[in-house]
Amino acid sequence: MAKSGIFIVIEGTDGSGKTEQFNRLYKKIKRHGFVCERTDFPQYLKPSSYFIKRYLNGDYGGWQEVSPYQASIFYALDRFEASAKIKKWLNQGKIVLSNRYVASNLGHQGVKIKNKKERRKFFYWLNDFEYHILKVPKPDINIFLHMPSSFAYKLIGRKEKREYLKGKKRDIHEQDIKHLKEAEKVYLEVSRLLKKDFVTVECAKEGKILSKKEIEAKIWTVVKKFLW
Repeated sequence: MAKSGIFIVIEGTDGSGKTEQFNRLYKKIKRHGFVCERTDFPQYLKPSSYFIKRYLNGDYGGWQEVSPYQASIFYALDRFEASAKIKKWLNQGKIVLSNRYVASNLGHQGVKIKNKKERRKFFYWLNDFEYHILKVPKPDINIFLHMPSSFAYKLIGRKEKREYLKGKKRDIHEQDIKHLKEAEKVYLEVSRLLKKDFVTVECAKEGKILSKKEIEAKIWTVVKKFLW
């Protein structure tokens, strides 16, 4: 077991293969003898995701009609609900692995703000709201899986229908290729701006998607530095 808890987050645009790599990394960490807990956001099976599910289903209008500040509060409160559990695991010296976290809001909601100065103001507001006001645990590292939006849109189409979307395959973000392209740019901006907290893993090379094993190996190169 690690001497103190380590909090690792897998981030990326929709269709970047986050869940696949999240599961692979969880198994790999455990195979190396570490005690690892995992969490997945949003927590669709919990009441704390109520407003998130309605937002993603379009009940409040299109994604452009809900302000980034409003939408981020929906997600932030869901993370707050899980924060006591995460803090407990970290205090026990466990490794905590999360599929999506605060950076997902920076990426998806930052798209709505076209002015760069105002967008950065939003980034700093959200970090302050989550980490200083709600006091949710801050990750030791965010691993951003960069999948070009042209590939990501196709991969989303292969997903199964999801219950919280009432049988649809795509939520209001995933339905819009323009949103995916803009989210890709904003995620890259965030990873550059907050480079101490982020590592970018490229998931494609020379116009081709890397294999799952290749991406897994690149992620492991990052993670193992925190384990030993």
